[in-house]
Amino acid sequence: MTGSDLLLVRPLGFSTSDRMLKRAGLDYWHRVSVAFTDDLMSYLENLPHGFFFFSSRATKRYTEVSYNDSDYLIFGSETAGLPETFHQKWPEKFFTIPTRPLHAPAVLAASGDAIPAAWQAHKRTQDSGCLNLSNAVSIVLYEALRQREFNSLI
Repeated sequence: MTGSDLLLVRPLGFSTSDRMLKRAGLDYWHRVSVAFTDDLMSYLENLPHGFFFFSSRATKRYTEVSYNDSDYLIFGSETAGLPETFHQKWPEKFFTIPTRPLHAPAVLAASGDAIPAAWQAHKRTQDSGCLNLSNAVSIVLYEALRQREFNSLI
């Protein structure tokens, strides 16, 4: 565990009740410092620290950021991403994790099975797959920790 704090923006797409967290296998939840906000825009406008957004729609890579221990790393939902208002207000603060385009034949070759009709019908607007949220957070968080020589973990 990294000791990072977690800020969740309501409304959430999941429950944070103890019962639901235990069911999801999050037995370490009690060790995570969690805060909630209902208005991320106001929260960020009043933040005395740096912050960065991560989006599949950005063009600059997450490795181009020089991270500080106090920076906030902001990720949108897996399905909707971040609201356009953030892109408009802070376009210079958006970064991406490079991924290869998702092509159905590659999935077919890898799996050896027929591609489900639901997958064939679903095409992302940029023809690329997105990492799931926990993987994206892990990649960026560990890059930030690496840049700081993992000092907060020692």
